Amino acid sequence: MLKPKSNKRYISKLKNKYRLSVYNDQTFEEVWVMRLSRLNLIAAAGGIAITLITIVTILIAFTPIREFIPGYPDGTTRRLMVQNSFKTDSLERELQQWKIYLGNLHTVLRGESPDNLESLPDTSVRYKEINFARSLEDSLLRLQIESEEVYNLSIINTAGEREDNLTKLHFFPPVKGVVTNSFNAQHGHLGVDVVAPPNEVIVAIADGTVILSSWTLETGYVIQIQHINNLISIYKHNSKLLKKSGSQIKAGEAIAIIGNSGELTTGPHLHFELWHNGTPINPEQYVVF
Repeated sequence: MLKPKSNKRYISKLKNKYRLSVYNDQTFEEVWVMRLSRLNLIAAAGGIAITLITIVTILIAFTPIREFIPGYPDGTTRRLMVQNSFKTDSLERELQQWKIYLGNLHTVLRGESPDNLESLPDTSVRYKEINFARSLEDSLLRLQIESEEVYNLSIINTAGEREDNLTKLHFFPPVKGVVTNSFNAQHGHLGVDVVAPPNEVIVAIADGTVILSSWTLETGYVIQIQHINNLISIYKHNSKLLKKSGSQIKAGEAIAIIGNSGELTTGPHLHFELWHNGTPINPEQYVVF
């Protein structure tokens, strides 16, 4: 029976008003006065504490101050963590590919048929029923491409006079797309990687003869064409080849379907190389993709 009275008495004490005054020491004049209660003091202290916690949280979450917290990684450490994550993923993928390769090698040694490592083409498309005869739309497309190539600035000779006449040749783009990896001979990338829509048709850049139409473990379905002036164009990672070795090819004629075959690939794209006199050259200097 005494608890309700004690609670009421405690609450009433919290609500009791107190007067805080500041007086002049010489004149005893009241300079400043404040009326407050214990409840107001607790509420003010709580509000200040919440405000400080909020400010500190914002500073830690959205400013570089958080890097001074013991155990929190700095920007360099986080960047290295991301790079290591990518490297680990690449190593796991390469290890898986080597496991498949060794498994197929053991299968071949046993006289059995190995698993197919190439990317299968889209089964919804009937490639054998594709008609490559010229139509009205095809003729209009050729006229459009020819009109675009009239002002092709990439074939201008900026290196002075050359013994060959490559700058005077007209090259069709093998596929219209986005170049994601440019030519870099110093790093061993002897061509350009062009990303295009799935099942996009790849065409020959110029007239020539197919000298290679095969499949390799690293680059998948590959086709090579010999052109005039000792020029060779190479098309790698295709999902399907439309021409055989020895075939005579016209400029702009379909030769393959873009794909993702082979081990050295990370997605559907065309790896295109251009060789002249046995030396790789930058395709972007002669072809507009």
